[in-house]
Amino acid sequence: FGGLAKSYSKNGGIAKGVGRFFEPIILYIRDDIAIATIGEKKYKKYMPFLLTIFFFIWFLNMFGLTPFGVNVTGNIAITTALAVLTFLITNLTGTSTYWKHLFDPLGDSMPWIAKIPLYIILVPIEVLGIFIKPFSLLIRLYANMQAGHIVIMSLIGLMFLFKNWIGSSLSFGLTFAISLIEILVALLQAYIFTMLSALYFGFASEEHEHAEAH
Repeated sequence: FGGLAKSYSKNGGIAKGVGRFFEPIILYIRDDIAIATIGEKKYKKYMPFLLTIFFFIWFLNMFGLTPFGVNVTGNIAITTALAVLTFLITNLTGTSTYWKHLFDPLGDSMPWIAKIPLYIILVPIEVLGIFIKPFSLLIRLYANMQAGHIVIMSLIGLMFLFKNWIGSSLSFGLTFAISLIEILVALLQAYIFTMLSALYFGFASEEHEHAEAH
C-alpha cells in the first residue's frame, strides 16, 4: 500500500506494480460500499477504517489457511475487538438525527400521549439494537471462520481413521474442495463485515432531510 501511494505521486495518479491489483478493490470499497451506504458528503472520514478493516480481515483469513497460519479471526476475542471498534465509531460519530431516531422513532407522526404506550416497547428495542448490531458482526465472522477450520480438520482426521488409500483419498479430495471454498469465504466475510460497518455508519451519519427521504 505504501508502494501504491508512492506510485500515485510519482506517475500522476497511475498505479504501478502490485498496486494495480489493489487499486480496483480500493475503488470498489469507496464507490460501491462507502459512497453507496454513507453518502458522498461524509464517506471520506470513514474510508480509513473501512479499508483497514477489509484488508485486515481478508489477509488474516487467507493467512489462516496456510500451513503456517493461525486462525486469528476464529478467535472470538479478535472479532469482539473489531466489532467494538465499529460500535464506538458508529455511536461516537452519530448525528442528532441518529439519536433522535433511537429515542423518538415515530417522530411527529402522532401526539406524545398516543406514542407513550408504543415507546415503552419501541425504545428498549431500538436501544437493544445498538448492541445487537456489533454482536452479530463478531459472531458472524467468528462462527464462519471457526466452522470452516473445524470442518477441514475433521476431514483431515478421517485419514487417520480410515487408514486406507480409498478413504484417505476421499478425505483429501473433500479437504481440498472445502479449502477452495474457504478461500472464497475469506474474501466474503471481509466484504460482509465492511459492508455492514459502512451501513451502520450510514445510519449514524444521516441528516434530518436524508432520514425523511429514506
